[in-house]
Order: sequence, then C-alpha cells, then structure tokens
Amino acid sequence: MGYLELINEYKENIISDLRELIAIPSVIAPAVIDKEYGKLPFGKEVDNAFRWMLARAELDGFKTVNTDNYGGHIEMEAAEDSDDPEILGILGHLDVVPEGSGWKSGNGNPFSGELADGKIYGRGSSDDKGPVLAAYYAMKALKESGFVPKKRVRLILGLDEETQWEGMHYYLAHVDKVPTFGFTPDADFPAIHGEMGILVFRLARKIGKTNNKGLELRSLTGGNAANMVPDSARAVVKNEQGGAYDVIREKAAAFREETGYHLQVKGVGKNLEITTTGKSAHGSTPWMGENAIAILYKFLGELSFANDDVNEFISFVNEYIGFEVNGKSIGCGFTDEASGNLVFNLGMSKVTPEVAELTVNIRYPVTFTEEAVYEGMMPVLNKYNFGIVKEKGREPIYFPEDDPLIVTLMDIYREQTGDAECKPVVIGGGTYARATKGIVAFGPRFPGEEEMAHQKDEFISVESLIKAARIYAEAIKRLAE
Repeated sequence: MGYLELINEYKENIISDLRELIAIPSVIAPAVIDKEYGKLPFGKEVDNAFRWMLARAELDGFKTVNTDNYGGHIEMEAAEDSDDPEILGILGHLDVVPEGSGWKSGNGNPFSGELADGKIYGRGSSDDKGPVLAAYYAMKALKESGFVPKKRVRLILGLDEETQWEGMHYYLAHVDKVPTFGFTPDADFPAIHGEMGILVFRLARKIGKTNNKGLELRSLTGGNAANMVPDSARAVVKNEQGGAYDVIREKAAAFREETGYHLQVKGVGKNLEITTTGKSAHGSTPWMGENAIAILYKFLGELSFANDDVNEFISFVNEYIGFEVNGKSIGCGFTDEASGNLVFNLGMSKVTPEVAELTVNIRYPVTFTEEAVYEGMMPVLNKYNFGIVKEKGREPIYFPEDDPLIVTLMDIYREQTGDAECKPVVIGGGTYARATKGIVAFGPRFPGEEEMAHQKDEFISVESLIKAARIYAEAIKRLAE
C-alpha cells in the first residue's frame, strides 16, 4: 500500500493518539528533579508529553534521541549505502501556552481532547501537538510503505517553544549534527517565506505614595502570556472615605451600554472589584481577539484616582496603546511591502501600589531592526519616565520566493490541494524556523481556516489533520529522496 493510502488507514490511530497527547497538560513549569529521569528542565508535564512521543516512536521501530530532557528527535535513517551528509529536519513542539479561561468544549476542560463534529478540541490540538503527530505519521507511512531516504530525516521535538527556546538551543548545541534544511509544521499553508521580527519587553514605572484621600487603585492584573491577547483583567479599587462606589457602578453601567464590552463590578469587603472579559487570540493576530486589559484601562480612564502617578499611567495606556495593534501612536508603526504593518500586542499588565507594568509583544516587518523599533518608542517612553526590560528579541527571517526549498514546498502544496493560485506568505508568528538555518514554516492551517492557536476551545479538524499529514509525507519524500 502506498504511503498516502496508509495515512488514510491511520486516521483512527492519529485521532486517538492526539486525544491522548492533548490530555497531558504540558504547560511550562519550574524545573524539577525526578528520581528516575534526573532534571526535568520544563516541569513534569512537559516531560510526560516528551516521553509519550518518544515511546510511541520506539514502538514503531524508529531510533530516538533524548538530549538530557531538553529535547530530542525521532529519526528515519538513511539507506546504508547513502553518503548524503544532509539531514532533513522537521521541527515541532510539545509544550503549550496556559489554558486560559472560558472553555466550553470538553465540559470546560482545556485538556479533554474532545472529539465532536469532526474536530479535536484541547490546548495544543493545533499548536503544535496535532501538527507534530501529522508529521510523525507521515514518517511512519513512508517507512512502512518501504521508502528508504537518501538523507536522514529527523522529527525534532522542542519543549519550550512558547517561552524561551532554551530546550531547542540546548538540543542544537548537543546533538551530533544539526539539520541542514527542513520545515516546521507550526504556522500556515501554503509556505512561509518570511517571519517578522519578534520583541517581548516590559514597560515599568514607579508609583509614588498617595498623599491625598480618595479612590485608590490597590491592584491590577491581566493576561496569561505576552503572545496571547488577554481574555480577562481585574482591578481592585478602594475608597476610605466611601460614597464613590455607587458612582463607579453607574459609570460601569453606562460604559457597558455605550461600548458593548463585558465589564462587571462587585464589592469585595471594603474594596470594589472591576473585571473585564475579552476574547483570546494569538499575539501575532491581535485584531482577531478583544483585549480585556485595554477594556479595563479604557474604563479606569473614566475614574479619578487620588494618586497622580496612577492617573498618568492610565492616561498613557489609553492615549499611546489602547486597542491599537500597529504601534503607530507609541512611535513604532512601521510597515513594508513584504510584511505589511508592525503588530503590537498588549499581552499582560500588573499594577501594585509601588509599580505599574505592561508586557508587550511586537512583530516587526522584515526590513526593519530591533533597534529601530525601540528608538521609535523612546520619545514617548522617556516623556513618561518608563524603564524597559527587554525579555526576548528574535530577528526576522526571509527567503526569496524563488528559493529552491520554497519552490519545492509550494509545488507540493499545489499538487496536493489543487490550489494553483496561492503564493508564499510572510507571517507575524514566530516559529522554530528561526532556530537554525535552512528552516521554513509549512502548515498546518489551510487558507480560510479559523486561527485557533492560543484561543479558548482550540481545535483542529480531523480532515485538515489528515490532509496535512499527506502533504508532509509528500514533502519528506521529495526532500529526502
């Protein structure tokens, strides 16, 4: 039986394996020491997902490598008489972003792996456990159909892609040989020939003591990760003098009526709690979500606090950030022909009586630099006495449309889908294509499909999962033969 037919035969196994893998809540956690396995750099659950994947491959007769629990690979060995030194790498990841709130699928369980209406639900279903399994079953189908590659093929398993990439860097530094070229199944089809630069940073400024009596902002929290549009935010306010809470409730009712945003106010002891609800989305596409932090600051801007620093901070957020997703007001609204507009996501915020912070995730066009982005913002940030804590910086990558790898992947995609009009694209997402040279992002989301990564009720359709596995099988064969 041919490898494409075998993938169709594997359908039920792919579904059951993905549901089982989703059930492992592999959100990054602090390192632990395990009596049997030693140091687990990213916590027990991430390690559980890693070992599950390695065990599955070993049962199917693949060679596996574990680089000190920081990552590893599943290898399809080359023909014995092959002297081709190249390695085709397929870079995926098994960690997932925090689950967030408001899930309806799986009776509210983000790790249910529920199968309903032709879709598999759960955190990681589309980002990136489903695609990893699609690539794995593509390798399995090729192996069982008798295909023997001239190049070694490695499915490389990353374990902290959603955070700092420490595991991938460790793997690449300790493995016998890094991949020569390849793809990562962690974006969109048809093929990605460029990825915008990525920055993650915190803006922080001190809050002076409150000398006046009146309304206080006791605390504010919002967001789960820099690269997610926050779907919830919460502020706690207090007025020692009393009498202001009814006014705040009236303002909240008027705010809801005028804007349609979800905002709730309730008493908690002597304090008043203000909560907002938005819609989560991936930080590379913030316009697809609704930012709960921005909603909260918009409402707080209608209140008057006793502390001038608090009022100034709220005013800053509303004037220079707000709901804007291109960074124009804060000074970094850059654009170019290949990439389009810079993408600005306000991912998290925290305010205490001593300090106010914002965590921002930026995707900048491929023809610009990190330095240009920071320089663009500095006039505004200096005006408001903000400090910058730079947490992550990844340069953009770009492959010409006529690059041989891009041409090959585009040909495969067009042949398998019949979509002759599609062209390679530049994305704002950041994938393992940046981890080493010669890697591009390739699938699994098809044009027109809803982006579900990092959102509540994340899912991948079974039809798309199988279709992606077929495309990956053809790509592996074509690139490794």
